[in-house]
Amino acid sequence: MQYYGEYPYMSDQYNMINPMMGDYTWMPRYPLPDRRMPDPYSYPGNLPMAIQLIAEAIASEREDELFYDYLLKNAPSEEDKSIITSIRDDERKHFGLFRQIYSELTCRMPPTPQEPEITLPASYCEGVKKALFGELSAIEKYRRILYALQDRVQINKLIEIITDEIKHASKWNYLYTKNECFEEEKTED
Repeated sequence: MQYYGEYPYMSDQYNMINPMMGDYTWMPRYPLPDRRMPDPYSYPGNLPMAIQLIAEAIASEREDELFYDYLLKNAPSEEDKSIITSIRDDERKHFGLFRQIYSELTCRMPPTPQEPEITLPASYCEGVKKALFGELSAIEKYRRILYALQDRVQINKLIEIITDEIKHASKWNYLYTKNECFEEEKTED
């Protein structure tokens, strides 16, 4: 068998021994899947990864809540404060939902997250930008958790969290634009 990078290829497009038939049968040339890494899409192989990601999500939701408290104190208008308050309250809800999912999957209470160290942004706009990209990153992580869930109630909880994160990203984008944070970046260049 020949290899292309890490993937095994057939050395001949038509020749592969089929042990069930005892002769050569036609097989197309294509890379075989690499089974050394867990498949993020296939249950139950992806469950340990999902449990680890849930534990990380519990810690990050707490960190987000504290970071948003800081932004709330530095928000320039009442509208900004109202929007950030709604986002922060959702993060508190997510913290509880993730703890429930973790407990249901493992039959254990999740580890208590350490009090996070918050890196304060240099400006309100920098904080809004960091929050926006943090929400987008969380969506990608939570999607990987979703692949491992089998229980409909757990799936519903995670879909609520993911759709909240999408809504938050839109709200952070609105605040970024409303406060003309793009102008702040132009002056730095």
